Amino acid sequence: MTVAIPFLAAPGYASTGAWMAALQQAMPHERITLPDAMTTAERAQCEVAIVANPSPADVAGFPQLKWVHSVWAGVERLLAELPASDLRIVRLVDPQLADTMAEAVLTWVLYLHRDVAAYARQQTQRVWNALDYVRPEHRTVGILGMGALGRCAAQRLLQAKFRVLGWSREATPMPGVEAFAGSTGLQAMLEQTDIAVCLLPLTPATTGLLNAQTLGWLPNGASLINFARGPIVNDIALQAALDAGRLQHAVLDVFNQEPLPPAQWQWAHPRVSVLPHCSGPTDRATASAIVADNIRKFRATGEMPTGVDRHKGY
Repeated sequence: MTVAIPFLAAPGYASTGAWMAALQQAMPHERITLPDAMTTAERAQCEVAIVANPSPADVAGFPQLKWVHSVWAGVERLLAELPASDLRIVRLVDPQLADTMAEAVLTWVLYLHRDVAAYARQQTQRVWNALDYVRPEHRTVGILGMGALGRCAAQRLLQAKFRVLGWSREATPMPGVEAFAGSTGLQAMLEQTDIAVCLLPLTPATTGLLNAQTLGWLPNGASLINFARGPIVNDIALQAALDAGRLQHAVLDVFNQEPLPPAQWQWAHPRVSVLPHCSGPTDRATASAIVADNIRKFRATGEMPTGVDRHKGY
């Protein structure tokens, strides 16, 4: 008899029931259950679990786990808190997630490109002033992170006629996008960038990557969109750049602490747009289908999907 598959989530996670229903519908021949509903024998035999940012203690309760499948693209907490072992961590790679994120990137690039924030500020002051129009082919968007999300976003931006640059750990060629890599490449790209879009994974190498020095490489009047993870951007350096007017605007969807505490400076800053981590929501239906297909292959052949490179962090 096939052992049930536990769904392990952070304590109090509001969407546990919705995820379990979607996963069960996607794999009707499996039994998706909460860990507390499993017997000691079932836990001892369990080889795969589906996870949503669980606590390490919950994962440790399944001694024979070979792999865990995250329902999210980000798995930094698992990498940071689970002890080193042979346990394979599989992150969600979903074309629908990439498409949803690309839509958000295009939306907010256009928001900045067409000076929506500036016009909103003018309205509060009752100022009637048409700003100069810049054609998109004369506006450069630099994407930090050219994985699946970055490439999909780049394609949307190219279709909208923006000049697009892309930076990653290693050069990632893409038609129509000028590729940059490494520390020298980062400076070379940022120096040309009008709107920087951060889509990087959070790793030791990317933590604090956008700091006083690197933000200073952006031209005066540039803007930043962070749809990646909060710790990639140094908050003190960002606030200083915005206060000084060196950065025109920042669109922030991710923060060091979430939800963003009411006293945090970002809420009231006139040059910041605060979003509640909503730029790239996972589609439960498409994600569950991907998880179900990977588990079906594992049941049939023992083959596990490609896991995260623990050294790289993604």
